[in-house]
Amino acid sequence: MTEKHRRRIRSFVRREGRLTPAQQRALETLWPAYGIEASSNLLDFADIFGRSAPLTLEIGFGNGASLAQMAAALPGRDFIGIEVHRPGVGKLLQRLEQENLQNVRLICHDAVEVLQQMLPAASLDRMQIFFPDPWPKKRHHKRRLIQPEFVDLLATGICSGGLLHLATDWENYAEHILEVLTDSADFFNTASTSTYLPRPDFRPLTKFERRGECLGHRVRDLIYQRK
Repeated sequence: MTEKHRRRIRSFVRREGRLTPAQQRALETLWPAYGIEASSNLLDFADIFGRSAPLTLEIGFGNGASLAQMAAALPGRDFIGIEVHRPGVGKLLQRLEQENLQNVRLICHDAVEVLQQMLPAASLDRMQIFFPDPWPKKRHHKRRLIQPEFVDLLATGICSGGLLHLATDWENYAEHILEVLTDSADFFNTASTSTYLPRPDFRPLTKFERRGECLGHRVRDLIYQRK
């Protein structure tokens, strides 16, 4: 198969809903304060935040509720959120302004391209991906975000000793993540059982997660450390 026809890894499938007037206003008026435009230039986080601090990057923050809670609880840490769905970006922008959270910046672009083109090597001490699309049908498993090539890309951005934190409420996807990360030469599982961990206190319980629990979906947290 030629490079031209090889399927490119993408971090998302666009399923954008309609923007509310408030979300549209937030995108127009608040983006200059909190947004980072996609480019091919490496990011300078000290310049972006005006300080040097531990840095967390979240891929696919949805409506941003848990990201905002974590940022509010950890003012000494900086956060970068990546999300392609503009309604969620608009909603989080509103919350950042309401709570005056200055330690969060957002990128509305494909995470794969951000990691490849904008993220300096070993610049993160934590990366988190919560409840990625499980693609439950077997024929769609190849579309799942957590694949060996993507994990290799994640590893380049995380410093030695840094953490990769994932959570899913789909058992089959959790098993898939375990398999992929176990085979990775860059990470080791921090769980003593080499499987899953209970939800840590620093990860807020989300509305999505509560809904899953009501449906009987057990949530599994997986935390790996960069070797």
